[in-house]
Amino acid sequence: MEEKRRERREIGFGGMVIRILVSMIVLAVAAFFTPYFSITGFVPLLFAAIAIGVIDYLIEWFTGFDATPFGRGITGFLVSALIIYLTGVLIQGVFVNWLGAVLAALAIGIINMIIPGRQVM
Repeated sequence: MEEKRRERREIGFGGMVIRILVSMIVLAVAAFFTPYFSITGFVPLLFAAIAIGVIDYLIEWFTGFDATPFGRGITGFLVSALIIYLTGVLIQGVFVNWLGAVLAALAIGIINMIIPGRQVM
């Protein structure tokens, strides 16, 4: 069976702002409910949302791999946890360890099922 390739869609400035705001809300909720994962303020939350978006975009651009928690089963889940952990390393004010990254990927996946961050086809 031939796998359908996703078409790359260009989004405008408004769409990008909405994506960042939704990502910020999802991250704030996940950080509130997830042990070993915390974000200390608005600016680190903004930078974390941007960093996760950029890292996800780069992974998808270079590999064609959907790095959402439930995008590709266990592999997508683990890649999401790695992205969250990497964001904690790169962004000051985001504190996460490996267990927190795994729990945050699970929480974000559940939240994304309720409030989708991007249109599912």
